[in-house]
Amino acid sequence: MTADLTRPIKLGLPKGSLQESTFELFRKAGWRLSVRGRSYYPAIDDPDIEPVLIRAQEIPRYVQIGALDAGMTGLDWIRENRVQVREVSNLVYAKAGFRPVRWVLAVPEDSPFRKVEDLEGKRVATEVVRLTEDFFASRGVTCEVEYSWGATEVKPPQLVDAIVELTETGSSLRANKLRVIETVLESTTRLIVNERAWEDAGIRAKIENMVLLLEGAINAQDKVGLKMNVPRPSLENVLDCLPSLHSPTISEQKDPAWVAVEVIIPENEVRQLLPGLKAAGAQGIIEYPLNKLIL
Repeated sequence: MTADLTRPIKLGLPKGSLQESTFELFRKAGWRLSVRGRSYYPAIDDPDIEPVLIRAQEIPRYVQIGALDAGMTGLDWIRENRVQVREVSNLVYAKAGFRPVRWVLAVPEDSPFRKVEDLEGKRVATEVVRLTEDFFASRGVTCEVEYSWGATEVKPPQLVDAIVELTETGSSLRANKLRVIETVLESTTRLIVNERAWEDAGIRAKIENMVLLLEGAINAQDKVGLKMNVPRPSLENVLDCLPSLHSPTISEQKDPAWVAVEVIIPENEVRQLLPGLKAAGAQGIIEYPLNKLIL
């Protein structure tokens, strides 16, 4: 344990749909997390952290009351629980990839309802009752919002008039012949901290370092590095081919007639770039993956 910490940090990690992507994010950030069978207590190669797996829906409440020092959960569940916690980082990842998820107001494709105001006095089913109530209240619409225990997509129109449901790709809504009226909330994963724990200098320093590495892993997602050798007469032509996060790094080589060029680019641009770089005079081109990119 580091000298500034008097005890390990109690960290809540989301169990369920986000678990696998969370473990992968920590792996890229430099930690090894593993869990056996039905255990709720993952092993981690860091004595300063005591992780526990809990449903993301519950993490905000446990962080607020101090049962957990920190946790990773969605903005949606922070809003649903109406808690007071410290949001330290916005970590844009989800179970299907590194992007936000949406809670959407949806109705059957043949429904007469076209806008939020059309649902005045109607019944809406959802897992996020408070979030949905707050949404309709902000629009001046009064309707009955009921909690859905699951299979929400099949409830309209026989049981309810509309639903508020979570979607990443929209495929489940389309499969159930549902049409989106409006986005209720766009949500991303947040690293949250108990306000009292945040006042502890050792805990704060550890969490800030954790955020640096986790954000670095997200920044590196879908990016790669390219290295190449370039004859000096061809340098400008090669540089003209290169989009980059920042200006390319140009290094001297032992042979003064050559330089080394290094750049970070989106991975999906590589296949278009390589033929042009080769034609421009670059040689010995190497592509390498990135785990972290600290901006």
